[in-house]
Amino acid sequence: MNYILTLLYLTVGSWVFAQDTYTLASESALAIDGTSTLHDWTVVANTMEGTLSTAEMAPEKIDFKVKVADILSDRGATMDKKMHNALKMESHPMVVFTLKTLKDQTTLVGVLDIAGVEKEVQIDAKIDTTSDTIKIVGEKKITLQDYNMEPPSAMFGQIVVGDEVVVKFDLVFSKG
Repeated sequence: MNYILTLLYLTVGSWVFAQDTYTLASESALAIDGTSTLHDWTVVANTMEGTLSTAEMAPEKIDFKVKVADILSDRGATMDKKMHNALKMESHPMVVFTLKTLKDQTTLVGVLDIAGVEKEVQIDAKIDTTSDTIKIVGEKKITLQDYNMEPPSAMFGQIVVGDEVVVKFDLVFSKG
């Protein structure tokens, strides 16, 4: 009888221990690289928030948001305004990723909501886990028109942004 109680205690105890919650840390980074008919460009997400829950030290649930108003370039307010308009910032102030499942321990499968359009995506990533942090690093190519976004243009259509961008991320989630 004591053996059964001990086994039950260890099983329940390990189950409780195996599920942890992590919060996005300030050292996290996300950048978007794109092209145009004039030059390549990069914008940086300056305000992000997120939580991650684990099962047996692997991501089980991720809720991640990027504030569109704080995605900024080093090229100035004109480019930022065109990008914010393309992202439909007024009606959709956040870009959101929600994890549905982890496939093969390296592929995040979830829903990405950009400019009010939700798409299921698979994102290959490197996931490093310690007892206090989970680091997720990777990149994802996105086609703007898949999210009903019109590629921005300038100078009466002389400069046009390419339809594909690459989102590069280095996310650190800390326990607590």
